[in-house]
Amino acid sequence: MATIFTKIINGEIPCYKVVEDDRFFAFLDINPLKAGHTLVVPKREIDYLFDIDDQCLADMIVFAKKVATAIKEACQCKRVGVAVIGFEVPHAHIHLVPMDNMNDINFKNPKLKFTPEQFKEIADNISKKVNG
Repeated sequence: MATIFTKIINGEIPCYKVVEDDRFFAFLDINPLKAGHTLVVPKREIDYLFDIDDQCLADMIVFAKKVATAIKEACQCKRVGVAVIGFEVPHAHIHLVPMDNMNDINFKNPKLKFTPEQFKEIADNISKKVNG
């Protein structure tokens, strides 16, 4: 059975897409810690990040770096934190979280709520920085 991320990638479930290429997909987390909290996933469904072959994993990190650079510019934060937890969805993914301090990437923090219009604006702003 396909994961929720595979369904998002295939367009079966809507998302706020930031950017994609032939192997990777980046979209906003719908339960974000900060505005711009983005997930980067391989299009190929692999449960555990460290089961990804070395070249694909290296390429995924380079893709995530491109997205993180755009997030930092679009969200005007000091840094973009990286987290890999791996228990939420059985599809490897990297969290990219805009940060101004260490507490911003604490997953115990309350999740933020945005309107669909706000999510779309955030995704569009990051996407413009990636593609611009």
